[in-house]
Amino acid sequence: MQELTGLDARFLYSETRAAHMHTLKVVVMDLSARTDEFTTDELVDLIELSLDRMPVLRRRAVPVPYRLGHPVWVEDGRVDMKRHVHWRDARGGGERELAGIVAEIAAVQLPRDRPLWDLTVVEGLAGDRVAFVMKLHHALADGMAAVALLENAFVIDDADAHVEPAHPEPMPTDKELVRQALANGSRRALGVPRLVGRSVKGIRASRKATREVEVDVPGYFSCPRTSFNASLVPERTFAMTALDLPELLRARKGADATLNDMFLAVVGGALRRYLLRHGELPERDLTAGMPMTTSADEVHFSGNHVDSIAVPMGTDIPDPVERVRRVHAATAAARRVREALGTELFEGRAALTPPMLYPVGIQLWARTHLADRTRPPINLVASNVRGPADLPAIDGARVTALYSMGPILEGIGLNVTAWSFRDELDVSVMGTPGTLPDPWELIDDLHAAAQELTSALGVPS
Repeated sequence: MQELTGLDARFLYSETRAAHMHTLKVVVMDLSARTDEFTTDELVDLIELSLDRMPVLRRRAVPVPYRLGHPVWVEDGRVDMKRHVHWRDARGGGERELAGIVAEIAAVQLPRDRPLWDLTVVEGLAGDRVAFVMKLHHALADGMAAVALLENAFVIDDADAHVEPAHPEPMPTDKELVRQALANGSRRALGVPRLVGRSVKGIRASRKATREVEVDVPGYFSCPRTSFNASLVPERTFAMTALDLPELLRARKGADATLNDMFLAVVGGALRRYLLRHGELPERDLTAGMPMTTSADEVHFSGNHVDSIAVPMGTDIPDPVERVRRVHAATAAARRVREALGTELFEGRAALTPPMLYPVGIQLWARTHLADRTRPPINLVASNVRGPADLPAIDGARVTALYSMGPILEGIGLNVTAWSFRDELDVSVMGTPGTLPDPWELIDDLHAAAQELTSALGVPS
């Protein structure tokens, strides 16, 4: 058994009745070139054969008695596929029907009495397509790990894949769990003075960097309230689309910006349109929380190695070119300040998360609906992950789209996530019936904002 890191454990502790801390990966495949019919048994056999390539799917989170320590991962010797794999019939439906099914799947929490994943096969999509909706708890993997797992699953030759054979473990006794928790807690306590020293040094360096940057870096709890910022309900709304990746890459050169800057500026333009139409565009700019990896040079297949920075969305700027330039400058400054602080400190401090008090605080926050009456730390989560460049066909079945979606939080009821894949930037939006009643409205605004930005930068549509 292996104790969860403090950061991984936080994703378990942060789950409430309405805040689901799983992520979604939607893989759409075209089956028209297959010669054989796709069957349930074939899929189950394929997943069972792939477990050595995706060992996180064998891990079960076991709590420590009395919450004396973080839960531990125990490798499950028997993964019952009947409890993890489900089937839905789209009855010839298209994107909206698929999105509705994904929203229903997202609204249900993962049970804790088994490994923390779930797969729903959506059959019968128009165009001889099938979708695989993987629900994976965030405690198991961050965005970069999810990409690595997906690419690893599609490697043709076992010799070229990352493989971890199963090592089933017996369920630990309460005595064993408590003994390990106390030992781990003692080791963490010994490391506190060093962590405090690193934190003090990092705070001084980040303050110095803040004084040196030439643009204002948005802070947490400085953004306006919007309809996106409310207490959550279990139900979810979801929609997805594809933006033209080569077009965005050509346009970014005209703004001397990154693809991530272009993505944020497009989302900011879409939010401006959406809020203007609904008569609630605030004078102050909206702020997004943007996840950033802390292990960019290291491929990992499990766990979370992420931090987050607050970035402006430029919703107070009518001109799209000015918006992307501001986003570029402020995001670069925010990265510089966070790097001066030390991106590894976030994980270090997360290790000290109190397993008894933290979940209680989260539950109280949710039950009192304080998010409806307080200023939000950020308005939304906006994430852009470099997805796989391509994925090979499997027995004639070809991947046509990849969508990913992270969780929404109390008071932060909007998530916009993008994965690049081939010549597309596949974008998903998620909210609740209260924070985002019609997600397809925002999808239309994303396309309008992208066209407005690329046209302004001289890229013909």
